Amino acid sequence: MAMFKYSKVDFLFTCLGLVFLVLDIGLDVLAVVSLYQEKEYWSLGVLLLFLVGSSVLVQAFSWLWYSYENFKRDTTVEKCVSESQLKLLHVLQLGIYFRHAGVVEVSIRSFFSKIRGLDEDVAVFLSHDLSMLRLIETFSESSPQLVLMLILILQRGQLDAWTVLKAVGSASAIACSVTMYHRSLRSFLRDKQKQQIVSSLVYFLWNLLLLMSRITALALFASVLPCFIFTHFFCSWIILFFFVWRAKTDFMEGPRGEWLYRATVGLIWYFDWFNVVDGKTRYKTLFYHGYILVDISLLCGLWCWKMITDPPNFEIPPLGAYITAAGVVGVYMLGLFFKLIYYKFYHPNLDKTKLKGDDTEMSPTGAFLTIERQSTDVPDFPALRAFSEGLVTDGEERSAPRPPPTETKRCNKRMKKLAENFYC
Repeated sequence: MAMFKYSKVDFLFTCLGLVFLVLDIGLDVLAVVSLYQEKEYWSLGVLLLFLVGSSVLVQAFSWLWYSYENFKRDTTVEKCVSESQLKLLHVLQLGIYFRHAGVVEVSIRSFFSKIRGLDEDVAVFLSHDLSMLRLIETFSESSPQLVLMLILILQRGQLDAWTVLKAVGSASAIACSVTMYHRSLRSFLRDKQKQQIVSSLVYFLWNLLLLMSRITALALFASVLPCFIFTHFFCSWIILFFFVWRAKTDFMEGPRGEWLYRATVGLIWYFDWFNVVDGKTRYKTLFYHGYILVDISLLCGLWCWKMITDPPNFEIPPLGAYITAAGVVGVYMLGLFFKLIYYKFYHPNLDKTKLKGDDTEMSPTGAFLTIERQSTDVPDFPALRAFSEGLVTDGEERSAPRPPPTETKRCNKRMKKLAENFYC
């Protein structure tokens, strides 16, 4: 029996993820061409920095995870290339697409197979890694790209209903990626602790509100003080990176990879909270949201001051500026309210033994082996123990049954650590 269940919903999200990945590439190309045609070379350079930097970061994580598992490949797509060719694919920034193809292959094989066992575990294992890579891409590319898009809209004064709808749609896509990550964490819950679908909706809602508020505040500030947004990011990232370092995270299997992970968490924290600390995090979370709330208030306050004293190409009445700033802060507080609702009514507080994959140990190949404990009352004498196990002790075959062999099951230890941080 498989340790994890790969449902029809998981299969659907896997296929949709591939579609959205291709669509995202097309939209990125259109954005680059559009900025070039409009001769917005400064914005074009910043956008290319986001795209290239995010791609390199995601490929680095993908390659490190392959190396941690001794380049174990479970799908036909992955086995069709050698280790050196796999490295070349990552250098060419194609590693994550290669992973997507592997996930789709094993998902289809698991979904349509009548015997669902190891393939099902492998499908969940690979989709866990992919959800984490997509989360990293979301906060290293999609979120900064949305900030840049809002800055251009504000500077041009093109604030209409369609533009607002596109911005909300982009923020919703970012919140969807965060919710898919939450769905990956939910797979570690045992059947009796399974969360209802409404929990994911509430999770999506509070992430959407917090992200919209944070991204809007950054865009407002950068639209009037564009040169200072990089200083703001660097100073904030240094502070957040320091706290990640103090948390002594243990996510990667090597020191260099761990430092890369801590730097990435600092980037994610610049936009949204990401639980990476073992144990209770109530006070850490309160401190973080308090810091971000003060930061958003300061960013909106500076925007109001510039709009009143030195407005850009378009003017907003002082009352309108105050209402906008208060609205952005209010949306963040509303997101915190829905987050409290989630943790009050929908979030299970468990210990580590109640998560799937707890009775496992690591094999040399990177897979997890389930340990089957067998009770016996046979004294610890070699002859009696051999007889009880069905072994031959006197040259004649015994009819006693042999113990069943241990079954190899895959459990993503990286995602399991994050599930322990989130649920325990």
